[in-house]
Amino acid sequence: MTDSERPGRVVIVGGGIAGLAAAFFLRDRGAEVSVLEGSPRIGGKLAVSEVAGIAVDEGAEALLARRPEGVDLIGAVGLADQLEYPGTTTSRIWSRGRFRALPGRQFMGVPADLDEVERSGLLSPEGMARAREDGTLPATARDGDVSVAGYVGARFGAELVDRLVDPLLGGVYAGRCDRLSFSAALPGLAQAARLRPSLAEAAAALLGPAAGQEPARAAGGAPATPPGPVFTTLAAGLGTLPAALARASGAVVRTGAMVRELARTPDGWRLTVGSARAPELIDADAVVLALPARPASRLLAGAGPGSAGAAASALAEIDYASMAIVTLAYPAPAFSEPITGSGYLVPAVDGRPVKAVTFSTVKWPHLTGMPDAAAAALARSGERNREPGAGSALHVVRCSVGRIGEEAVLQRDDGDLAALAAADLAAATGVTGAPVASRVSRWGGGLPQYSVGHLDRVRRIRDNVASLPGLAVCGAAYDGVGIPACIASARLAADQLLAYLQSRAAVGRPA
Repeated sequence: MTDSERPGRVVIVGGGIAGLAAAFFLRDRGAEVSVLEGSPRIGGKLAVSEVAGIAVDEGAEALLARRPEGVDLIGAVGLADQLEYPGTTTSRIWSRGRFRALPGRQFMGVPADLDEVERSGLLSPEGMARAREDGTLPATARDGDVSVAGYVGARFGAELVDRLVDPLLGGVYAGRCDRLSFSAALPGLAQAARLRPSLAEAAAALLGPAAGQEPARAAGGAPATPPGPVFTTLAAGLGTLPAALARASGAVVRTGAMVRELARTPDGWRLTVGSARAPELIDADAVVLALPARPASRLLAGAGPGSAGAAASALAEIDYASMAIVTLAYPAPAFSEPITGSGYLVPAVDGRPVKAVTFSTVKWPHLTGMPDAAAAALARSGERNREPGAGSALHVVRCSVGRIGEEAVLQRDDGDLAALAAADLAAATGVTGAPVASRVSRWGGGLPQYSVGHLDRVRRIRDNVASLPGLAVCGAAYDGVGIPACIASARLAADQLLAYLQSRAAVGRPA
């Protein structure tokens, strides 16, 4: 490709997974790409470091394997042979001081089988009776967007929302069902619910046939291929993906490069980078804002009135929750009972500081090979596991702390927060003694809240950005907080800018 045939120079503001994926998609089509990341490292909420000598993710630790965007990109950057799959995904709910089985036939907590919910003991007899009214109630009117609690509660009652739906959505968004948008947080279910009066039937339609029922059939009548694992990760942690993606993109990636201003020019865009004392001006044909909503809003607000200002106003409406991941390592004998399942969730109504727990070395069997540093940590603790197999000598546990509105608990220092998580874990599991190692990873303002009206907000943002030639947005604030959704938004942004740059090159002048 000659220089005259190249699409143009694109600057991506933000070096998280969305920004790096956009760089990869743009460079793959021949664009000259630079990534500017204001913090000291790339990766955003993907990071990995050692706890007791074991590499454990600090942020996201799994991606949906059944959405193709994540695994496809991992394959494209040469890491397909590093994919690992969970040994178990069975989870429980610690509710009212007891472990309860998480019903299997549920869609993000919305049950398809109420008999299974009753067997779990999650609901009181009164709550269970109310939940069964879903099957006899007339269709619930939905004029515009409503909250998850508003719609699901109208079908099943508030207790089921509090005890089953809220723990699952709280684990994804660190949010609350009375604020989250039904259409944005559960889009597939919201659509299915328009076709059936019973929400349990809508959930069942999405989940497919239950065990023992006739399986779905592919074209020609043959049984459909059973779905593969729901989740996957990388052997050395998902936190290793950003560096591999940056290398594969071929983009110029700069850290510590804070973009302070964005302005339209006759030929494209100008970015002001660095301090006010020594600003650096960078010109670009096109710009991708791969940023959280608030910093994206600030840059657009300074880019002028009209469409930029309107997009900035809509972005400013998106709230964010803060949370922390406390990772603890224990000698296996500290757990008097064998650990079963991949972890557990905790309803917000129970008032516990820890909202979710993952038993990492149970969920991900590849972590159980104990390196020398882990052995040293066990030796220092005075604990030894004398059972065969060194891999069972250490359990790594991730505790998620913080929901929206609970920022006060996160103001504790790292030692206090780790002790708080360890005490909560002990109350639930009976684990004894102190952990041999701990790590606190804080994600201040890390999770966008898809509150009621979110889809309309995103539409306003994108409509106004689309009227600004050579500008696109992507990231977790728009179509989903998971890694595949962020990658999908990055591809959309890259495709939009490539189409713009190619149309501009075709007429030989700025659009």
